[in-house]
Amino acid sequence: MATLYDQADRNTRLTWIYILGFLVFVIGIGYVFAGAMNNYAILVIAVLFSVLMSFASYWWSDKIVLAMSGAKEVTHQNAKEIFHIVENLCITAGLPVPKIYVIQDPSPNAFATGRDPEHAVVCLTTGIIEKLNKSELEGVIAHELSHVGNRDILLSTAIVVLVGFVALLAGFFRNWSFFGGRDNDRDSGQLGLILFIAAIILSILAPIAAMLIQLAISRKREYLADADGALLTRNPEGLAKALEKISADPTSMKSANQATAHLFIANPFKGKKVSNLFQTHPPIAERVKRLRGMDI
Repeated sequence: MATLYDQADRNTRLTWIYILGFLVFVIGIGYVFAGAMNNYAILVIAVLFSVLMSFASYWWSDKIVLAMSGAKEVTHQNAKEIFHIVENLCITAGLPVPKIYVIQDPSPNAFATGRDPEHAVVCLTTGIIEKLNKSELEGVIAHELSHVGNRDILLSTAIVVLVGFVALLAGFFRNWSFFGGRDNDRDSGQLGLILFIAAIILSILAPIAAMLIQLAISRKREYLADADGALLTRNPEGLAKALEKISADPTSMKSANQATAHLFIANPFKGKKVSNLFQTHPPIAERVKRLRGMDI
């Protein structure tokens, strides 16, 4: 039987394998597109544009997400129990105590955001506070604090940069080829023709492949946060029961949208069947199975 440490190590290794594979994929895409256009300066321009756009969203990500969700900050005076749970878990994890926000929504859910542990935010819906008991809330909050400790916001921003880079480069190439870019390079020879055909195919398929890799990495980070959260509380059953209650609740989040859905501990949209390949979260049943199969 796998221990919590084994599960965490396995998820960490798999995440980095995905990331390294993604980097190789992006470099290969960039080489093919730039070679087909016979202009490697395009690579530099696309990278700079993607980084600048993503830097702004990363730096102000917490404010943007909280505003989109309609979340309100709470104080120690009006949310004592939640503050005590967060403070105790932060002491155990060696993390600064984050700001705590609440969304007025009956659907049970939660997320964490912020560019680093010193600027982190944990956000809970009123539904999750009302419907979970203390040990279940501890499991959920420990999961979110694990995202903070693992720098998942930084990682997800880096992945978004890479996905944006692929989409931007694919768009550049489609526009270039549509306006007759190939006619300006008739003497490029057989290699140029091969690169051009490959680039046409990749300009259609690469953005889809990049998105699928992004979603796969997101799912692995959820497994890792589950394992690390269970390590933090020493109580995998608390998080397992919380996930079951969240999954069984039929209420969809009113304030959720596609841009922020991946941040939540569970998919905030209820009743929508999506292929596992396109899910931002692993199946709840699989997460619960893994948690209950761990030794502490």
